[in-house]
Amino acid sequence: MQEVKREKDDLLIGYWKVSEPTLEIFLPEKPNDRKAAVILCPGGGYAMESYRKEGTEIAKAFNEEGVAVFLLKYRLPSDSIMHDTSIGPLQDAQQAIKTVRDRAAEWNITPNNIGIMGFSAGGHLASTAGTHFNKSYIPNVKKTSLRPDFMILIYPVISMQDGLAHGGSRRLLLGEEPSQEKLDLFSNDQQVNEETPPTWLTHAGDDTVVPVANSIRFYENLIQNKVPSEMHLYPKGNHGFVLSIPTSEWMQPLFKWMQKSDYITEK
Repeated sequence: MQEVKREKDDLLIGYWKVSEPTLEIFLPEKPNDRKAAVILCPGGGYAMESYRKEGTEIAKAFNEEGVAVFLLKYRLPSDSIMHDTSIGPLQDAQQAIKTVRDRAAEWNITPNNIGIMGFSAGGHLASTAGTHFNKSYIPNVKKTSLRPDFMILIYPVISMQDGLAHGGSRRLLLGEEPSQEKLDLFSNDQQVNEETPPTWLTHAGDDTVVPVANSIRFYENLIQNKVPSEMHLYPKGNHGFVLSIPTSEWMQPLFKWMQKSDYITEK
């Protein structure tokens, strides 16, 4: 499978047919005192990855706040390159967490201040990493913790159940006729417990691609399990609404949450 890179007006759109994972490193000129890091998973319905709008532009905004970013280009589900499409992207996310944590000193990062962030289907990947960390899907001889210290989920795909799931994401990740057991396992609202990392969510109420109930159900289960969380809902904007807003505007509440949660200090 040959990776496809697409551009428009000399600007990167994203990647299709990703078969080799990469981790692009964005280190801030002046790290925040807490030396936080975020592993970033762009969205794209598990069919592509919106690498600029939900990747490099977000990384630069974090760098301005002194936060290191590791932009993950994860393998997209395909029977031609992976034995089990349902865990292929998760393996890449777990490997990213392990790599950043194992090499934290090298990159001037606090090893217990590493979060994961995802947009749309990337939000499903991020929330999978944040709810399935007790099982290692990668070699991990040193038993490095694969648990993100916090999650940031932007209009995320959460559920794989009928009526809530994003059909394309479910089909590509789990196949045409997944078992109910698999649907339940990768419906991440059903996997929340008291060990789930603190979470920040945002979504638009009129999202016609990924219903806002995905975020609401996840948030409800976080609260039920007493996991510190914050959610911002907007009445309008549909899917991808933050992409038409300057990062300096929509990310301010996120940075405030990170300050309140002691992941970063105020500049």
